Amino acid sequence: MCGEIPEIHLGAHTIRSHGTKVARAYMHDWFVFIFLVIMEIILNVIEPFHLLVGAEMMDDLKYPLQDNIVPIWAVLIIAILLPLVVILIYYFIRKDVYDLHQAVLGLLFLVLVTGVLTDAIKDVVGRPRPDFFWLFFPDDKGFFDPVTCNVMCIGLKSIIKEGHKSFPSGHTFSPNNTYIGCFAGLGFLSWYTAGKIRAFDQRGHVAKLCIIVFPFLIATLVGVSRVDDYWHHWQDVFSGGLLGLTVVSHPKTGTAETF
Repeated sequence: MCGEIPEIHLGAHTIRSHGTKVARAYMHDWFVFIFLVIMEIILNVIEPFHLLVGAEMMDDLKYPLQDNIVPIWAVLIIAILLPLVVILIYYFIRKDVYDLHQAVLGLLFLVLVTGVLTDAIKDVVGRPRPDFFWLFFPDDKGFFDPVTCNVMCIGLKSIIKEGHKSFPSGHTFSPNNTYIGCFAGLGFLSWYTAGKIRAFDQRGHVAKLCIIVFPFLIATLVGVSRVDDYWHHWQDVFSGGLLGLTVVSHPKTGTAETF
């Protein structure tokens, strides 16, 4: 048809033939990406706000100290490596370096943006985790300031720091940010796949809907695991899910181009 680009032209754009051109065209975007990486590192290094925690609050913060049900290495596989594999498979089928670059850039930006937002909120709010008592008092003896009645910590400084990072739930590059990282990566995978299989072509294929819903289901289960292992309150997980869904579904994140 007149005005349409034949599909054979789209397949001619490979990494070898157009990779350098694409990288130069989006050089400033990669500079912003590096800036976000630096911000994420800084937000994980600085000390979060220590919310006042009195003795009367400890009844809700004495949940048992447990390991992560979903470890950090599994989150990296689920949230980043799995979407990258799908993106690479599509590239080897279509040989479209423009789609490859935009998809990889969009995925990495989503994970980083959600990570920066999450850690910034964590540092400002400083909400204690459900297992706060055992993080701060491993010997089961609480100490409180006689004047302010605030908790006086005797645990390791690194553990104390993590004890004030409950809200909101996430998991990007640090062990305290599992949920939003999964929601960002898997959410991007869901919308990316939806565009490639034309899930919203109004033909009513239920199988396509199941394919795009499945990544969100996995992300939700990871969020539930954060409550089950007592690393987060349910409000942390719920708000983290809303934040991740908002970022990943925004038309300017890059996923809108897949439709």
